[in-house]
Amino acid sequence: MAPAALVATPDEATTIKKNGNDNAVAKKHKTPLEMICQGTSLPGIPQFVSFETHRQWMLEHMALAFRVFARKGYTEGMSGHISVRDPENPHAFWTNPLGRHFAMLKASDMILVDYDGKAIGGNMSRPANAAGFLIHSAVHKARPDVIAACHTHSPAGKAWSTFARPLEMLNQDVTYFYGDAQAVYKEFGGVVFTEEEGERLAAALGPNGKGMILRNHGLLTVGGTVDEAAYLYTLMERSCEVQLLVEAAAANGVPKVYVPEESAKYTFDHASDPEALYCEFQPDLEYEIEMCGGAHAL
Repeated sequence: MAPAALVATPDEATTIKKNGNDNAVAKKHKTPLEMICQGTSLPGIPQFVSFETHRQWMLEHMALAFRVFARKGYTEGMSGHISVRDPENPHAFWTNPLGRHFAMLKASDMILVDYDGKAIGGNMSRPANAAGFLIHSAVHKARPDVIAACHTHSPAGKAWSTFARPLEMLNQDVTYFYGDAQAVYKEFGGVVFTEEEGERLAAALGPNGKGMILRNHGLLTVGGTVDEAAYLYTLMERSCEVQLLVEAAAANGVPKVYVPEESAKYTFDHASDPEALYCEFQPDLEYEIEMCGGAHAL
């Protein structure tokens, strides 16, 4: 499902209030989420009264994100991982067990690891992915604003990564990665097995990066919720697929027409709202709940 259109829509409504002989103009500012809703607004990111309920919700959504990735064909052997920062301990994050298929993951499968790489909670029956720990720990350390990060070796991302080039602003959807929201890691030294390599990856993402193309490797996205990070991953993967199709046409002489700079920035400014990005992922998430019958929550 394509991201909701957010362009050419006023961001405020004007109402006139009369007070005696004076007319007062009161402007009601709409959020990006309210702007894409005609009538009643969709519910945004929920609030929680305890760490326990927040954590369980987070782990369930994490399991569902993996199931979405499996359905979309992002699995590759034991590669690929999602991490989510613990709501109570910001110096630890949850991640998936090594060797468990994305489509089978449940909330209870996840492992809590600290920044030293020690498993301190959750599922102790399997190890975490060592390369995944080095990548995700570096990202979480460098970016306190990041709650979740996703990385897999999905087909279109791997294919486009061979060019070590950023995605071009070819359509509305890819403008979600406008400017420094998109990064390219232009080195490849094999499987990540050193802290230094993880730190270089995090540095390449930068302070504002939402998605990154890893040369000869794959994609990485981050967000304020696992829903946001996962949605951005699906969007970046599809954008790589579209870019490859466009490159094939352009190689035969068909000219590209780019999104104008001003329009790209305008769309990004509205589309990058965390509440809206959270909601963009809910259709896929709800579909997985229907398909698995609630098994993700076990």
